[in-house]
Amino acid sequence: MNGGNSGHVPPDLRLANWQLPTHLHWAFQHLADFLPTAAISRGSGPVAELRPASQLIADIPLTDQTVGRTVGAVMATTATDGWIVTQHGKVLAEQYYDGMTADTAHLLMSVSKSLVATVVGALDHAGVLDVDAELTTYVPALADSGYAGATVRNLLDMRSGIAFSEEYLDPLAQVRLLEQAIGWAPRTVPDLPSTMYDYLLTLRQESAHGGPFHYRSCETDVLGWICEAASGVRMPELMSQLLWSKLGAQSDALIGVDSVGTGMFDGGINACLRDLVRFGYLYAGDGVSLTGQQVLPERWIADTRAGGTDSRAAFAASPDNFGMPGGMYRNKFWLPYPGDNVLLCIGIHGQMIYVNRSANMVAAKLSSWPYPQDDAKLFPTIAAFDDVAAAIS
Repeated sequence: MNGGNSGHVPPDLRLANWQLPTHLHWAFQHLADFLPTAAISRGSGPVAELRPASQLIADIPLTDQTVGRTVGAVMATTATDGWIVTQHGKVLAEQYYDGMTADTAHLLMSVSKSLVATVVGALDHAGVLDVDAELTTYVPALADSGYAGATVRNLLDMRSGIAFSEEYLDPLAQVRLLEQAIGWAPRTVPDLPSTMYDYLLTLRQESAHGGPFHYRSCETDVLGWICEAASGVRMPELMSQLLWSKLGAQSDALIGVDSVGTGMFDGGINACLRDLVRFGYLYAGDGVSLTGQQVLPERWIADTRAGGTDSRAAFAASPDNFGMPGGMYRNKFWLPYPGDNVLLCIGIHGQMIYVNRSANMVAAKLSSWPYPQDDAKLFPTIAAFDDVAAAIS
């Protein structure tokens, strides 16, 4: 486990303010300097080369002329820390801002969810767990929580009936109380559990499992618990074995951990920009990495693209409006359009992996938006990558 003070932490940085606008840019690139983390090893294999093939990507105009901007202007005005566009494994454009570099491990927030779900896919393929099984098959303690009766599939698609608020600006929302429990925020609630798993056991059910899509970060934390219980391996080592060591990653990834070493599965992984692209190519194709390894079965990729028979209906019935009509959420990926060509991994404060299968294009953006959610920054970013894909196809 890593963590502690490297000697470079800003003197005014505290648990209470590291996620505020004044510190986001620094904190998202230095998590291990002030919070405990564990390494997700890249292993000893070769690095997947991303060869340069520069094009004038930044000058491509956005199709929506009401925006009146180029791709480069969108990136420059959306609190970007770094962005990259690749096609066929070649780098067409890459840029970093304000001290970030190609080697910087940046906090991924909810892009982490897609990585954890990919581990589930690998475990399912290996017969270690069954995505249709009830959670209590692997963690019997969940029988006394709101998750009794829920399945692994319910978690993958965020369709449990758990009561969980994702109101990021409410300090007493469950998403923020979870951060208190794991030590990412000062404790303000008496008797709050002091570990991730103990906190998850306090959650209660408010509606039937398998209902409409409702975004709940806790789903991925329980999913990480299921992975560890089914495999008998802690997530940093498990993700290294099944995913990170097979990508041709250039660097180890990191994950924030609680006081007993349990990972912040829903948003605590840190990685460099180029390794996000290497991950994205698993889903641009059929589960094969840029090093030629079959990391995931083709059926997992196909399932992520196709969804279930009612995935789009469940997404449309969500109590929240995500601005993606006809889209769906499957295996911790967003499919924003009616088809299955574009897949997204999205994290608050502007983290994204963009996969366009027809263009064989994978792009990524890491950011430090002042506020967790900002449609004025999110949708122009998606539009910019869409227009790049159209221009290079």
